[in-house]
Amino acid sequence: MHEELQQLLDCIKPASHSLSNAAQAHLDDLTKPQGSLGRLEEIALKFVLATGNLEPVLSKKKICCFAADHGVAAEGVSAYPSEVTPQMVYNMLNGGAAINVLTRHAGIDLDVVDMGVRHDFPDLAGLIKRKVRHGSANIAEGAAMSEADALQALLCGAELATEAYESGYHILGTGEMGIANTSSATALYAVLLDVPVESITGRGTGIDDERLSHKISVIKRALEVNASRFSTPFSALAALGGFEIAAITGFILGAAALRVPVVVDGFISSAAAVVALKLCQTVDDFLFFSHLSHEKGHREVMQKLGAKPILDLDLRLGEGTGAAIAMQLIDGSVKIYNKMATFSSARVSEKSED
Repeated sequence: MHEELQQLLDCIKPASHSLSNAAQAHLDDLTKPQGSLGRLEEIALKFVLATGNLEPVLSKKKICCFAADHGVAAEGVSAYPSEVTPQMVYNMLNGGAAINVLTRHAGIDLDVVDMGVRHDFPDLAGLIKRKVRHGSANIAEGAAMSEADALQALLCGAELATEAYESGYHILGTGEMGIANTSSATALYAVLLDVPVESITGRGTGIDDERLSHKISVIKRALEVNASRFSTPFSALAALGGFEIAAITGFILGAAALRVPVVVDGFISSAAAVVALKLCQTVDDFLFFSHLSHEKGHREVMQKLGAKPILDLDLRLGEGTGAAIAMQLIDGSVKIYNKMATFSSARVSEKSED
């Protein structure tokens, strides 16, 4: 294990489960039948335990959308060319993407982070430039990244989580943009969760049956070519991932080390979450999986993790769109916990035991 990565992992401690009884008692005392708000109560309880605060604060919210290109795009696994990655980054920076609409609506701050786009951006408002390289290498021919480059991207993600914490953010969300990144994510799932490539490979940007079959064969070739590089979750990340996936992994680890809850977006961000969980299972205490992606295989991944995504809206866009919507429900859950009257304070009669 790389020393800097191990130091980061050593900082991650479990959530405050000792507060569970007190927090649950408060939820049960709210003026409603016990458990009647279902998963909203479950979400509030997890937020309390993650932050270690029986009077939780949730006002400042941020999503970081990490962008990078993937060398495997050269294999024709996507319906769109790599040129779309920088074009979509510009669209986000101009406020025209779905993630811009949703974050503005929800009062969530948005940063777009260039981790490895094959384009040199000028200095622009809302853009954080952390480019490691101009895109990853083709995983069908070898490793996507050197371990040194993957570590740089991961630690950059952790650093951004630390900066957000120091700026007073109470919850963070992940997003991504990168043509062909579903191929990298699928390859990571296949290795880290031991699932067949055929069962989890989806259509990504909307490819037809012929290209889907080709995509499956490309991913299988990537697993064969890189088979000697899967000794650890981190080495698998370097071999099969991308700079944005590595950065999201670090972002999650960095947030967990600071007890900041993280809302994971969809198929790609979940792959980074899987890497983080394989590196440190305690990270689960701080994760909210925002939605069940329409992308084939995400349901199987969630079942493997024992995870319960908050939403199921057939989303498959990425960018952090699912995280932005789910963050509103988390916000509402915490407001219920904090602001709803209790039986003991409102003089409302509780359920009769007769």
